[in-house]
Amino acid sequence: MNFLSFRFLVITLFVCACATGHAAEKTKNKKRAKPSVVALENYSKNPVAMRAADDIAERMGVRPQWVRHMIGQAHKLPGVIQAMTPSAPTSVKDWGQYRDRVIVPNRIESGMRFWSRNADTLARAEQETGVSASTIIGILGVETQYGQNMGRYRTMDALTTLAFDFPPSHPKARTRAAYFLQELEAFLVFAKASGRDPLSVRGSYAGAMGMAQFMPSSWLKYAVDFDGDGHIDLFQSSADAIGSVANYLRAFQWKPGMPTHYSVAFDAQRLDLSGLLANDIVPSMKPEAMASMGAVLPESAVRHAGLLALIELPNGRYAPTQYVIGTDNFYAITRYNWSSFYAMSVIELGQAVQKNLPQY
Repeated sequence: MNFLSFRFLVITLFVCACATGHAAEKTKNKKRAKPSVVALENYSKNPVAMRAADDIAERMGVRPQWVRHMIGQAHKLPGVIQAMTPSAPTSVKDWGQYRDRVIVPNRIESGMRFWSRNADTLARAEQETGVSASTIIGILGVETQYGQNMGRYRTMDALTTLAFDFPPSHPKARTRAAYFLQELEAFLVFAKASGRDPLSVRGSYAGAMGMAQFMPSSWLKYAVDFDGDGHIDLFQSSADAIGSVANYLRAFQWKPGMPTHYSVAFDAQRLDLSGLLANDIVPSMKPEAMASMGAVLPESAVRHAGLLALIELPNGRYAPTQYVIGTDNFYAITRYNWSSFYAMSVIELGQAVQKNLPQY
């Protein structure tokens, strides 16, 4: 190889090495590149929100600038709007599937541990309010699995979004938006009274907070300082969560010692199912009236001193619908969530946890 050939070879190798290194660096940088963050729209320039802020400030007796600042920093959350947007039903109601998603071994085990750690507090709540410990356990388990899943949305964002951008396609859009505006005001009252930064509180996409998933107005009305430390904390205090759930159900007419429901059968010759279901889950019939429509009640239900309701629990297309007779206490549980599926899952989860406790 002569000198010129050798020089050409060296230059070629150098150029190739530089090109390869440059390509490798580009690839390296490409791997390190972070996706761009999309800035969420806030409400600082929303005239409707700002006028509402002034009204809220006047009712609260605080500076308008504070309320404007808080609402103005709230982010509009498209995911929350989507969650509230009605969609065409894709499946029939199925109590069995719903139950199987809620009453699962790990939730029962979590409930057992929670009950064991808080046995004295649960006993005191039951004694003072009459609300059964198993029902309190059922609600806290269904709502947040005893504080394990309290929600990841900033409450300020969720409530502001639903107050000013509730999906118009919803059949009750106007009343729902008004409701969430009231909850937004209640949340600001709660934050001011408790000394919390409104922008630091997190909860569900609908604005529910803490182990018990109280909406702000419910927190203000029904939450209690059950551990006696001078302040109410449903995020960290199991005692406050237990006492507040019990106080809530008592406020909605829980009857101490009353069963939540009874079993039922039907006399096919006299059955008036549409009549029995006319008032949905609201207790509205005496036992004898239900019997006249073909409901065959157990003796305990026949002797029941209050009104009753036939509760329908559909099991999809391929299994028979289940029915139970609901009492005032079944109805009280639905004040937490207007759903017979919800109430039955609370009842059955609480019973499952209690059944598996060592002392039972």
